[in-house]
Amino acid sequence: MKRLLSMVLAGALACTLLAGCGGQDTPAASNAGADGSSAGTQGLFDPIPKDEIKVGVVHITNPAEGTGYTYTHDLGIQGMQENLGLSDDQIIRKNDIDDQDATKIQTALEELVEEGCNIIFATSWGYMDYVEQIAAEYPEVIFCHGTGYKSNGSNFTNYFGKINQARYLSGIAAGMKTESNKIGYVAAQNNENGEVTSGIDAFAMGVESVNPDAKVYVKVTGSWFDPEGEGQAAKALIDMGCDVIAQHCDTANPALEAQNAGVYAVGYNSDMAEKAPNSTLTSVMWDWSVYYTQAVQSVIDGTWTGENYFGNMKDGLVTLAPCSDLCAEGTQEKIDEVKEQILNGTWDVFDGQTEYETNDGQKVTLKAEDYGSCNWYYKNVEVA
Repeated sequence: MKRLLSMVLAGALACTLLAGCGGQDTPAASNAGADGSSAGTQGLFDPIPKDEIKVGVVHITNPAEGTGYTYTHDLGIQGMQENLGLSDDQIIRKNDIDDQDATKIQTALEELVEEGCNIIFATSWGYMDYVEQIAAEYPEVIFCHGTGYKSNGSNFTNYFGKINQARYLSGIAAGMKTESNKIGYVAAQNNENGEVTSGIDAFAMGVESVNPDAKVYVKVTGSWFDPEGEGQAAKALIDMGCDVIAQHCDTANPALEAQNAGVYAVGYNSDMAEKAPNSTLTSVMWDWSVYYTQAVQSVIDGTWTGENYFGNMKDGLVTLAPCSDLCAEGTQEKIDEVKEQILNGTWDVFDGQTEYETNDGQKVTLKAEDYGSCNWYYKNVEVA
């Protein structure tokens, strides 16, 4: 009966799968201890012995791709497993679960519950509404949704981080390298999605900080995972004269297209230099093991608080690959200078106070935790 009800609800939710995030609740910062647990906090659930815990993961594609979004999340799962000493049979993965397919999402989540998972990580934006629904059906299981904005303060939370910090630093590399002063950006979603848009803005600000004459041209694919579309968007930007291609999308195809055309790239999620060594300047990256270790440890310890997580460069969640030899002279030194300001707290990209000029002449501010409300482009950004 529960499965039948779930399938009916899945159909009803399909039309809201990609609901916009502007003005919605946003992640709160974690107050977990340095050892990855909420030290001294009475949790909402009883402890679970380490040798009995089961962890479920839902991926939009397959980690075997060897680069990109899913690969990076799964590296985080592997890191968590190693850090905590869990066996392979304590990790259950559901791969290639299209975040547009209501039936597959619902089935994957329910199968993980039926297989005894105590905590389940759903890594794609489009899973959000389905995770919210099934968390209400199974209050004894903890569900964590990556990149979204919904939560219930108990067994349904979201997790993300200040990726804008690394985005800004990567913009420095792009701004110092471009000769045409045209930098392309392949974006999964348009400016109705604050995750993508705030990242574009941070990148564009980094570009401007070293090259006020450069512009960032955005090409939107309309999909989180579209290998062909990502490549086509990169080609179109290169044809426009862009000599550096950045990205917020899942595959290495933009970097590969840049390599094929003899121009340069800024990767995302994992180090794109592994796939496109002759184009990649640097890559904006995540170390998801930082969060996954903390979350699972808190379930083992019985210290799970139901709080959302919003990490940063200081705690190691957000990283930037070292500059390659392709970068302009002095790039690493400039990036290190700004990175140190971020790490010591003397400066940050979005501080909630600094006023920014948009590309349509407005004046706005943005707090990093409120990235979901970002629906504007910075002044040097143009939609291609």
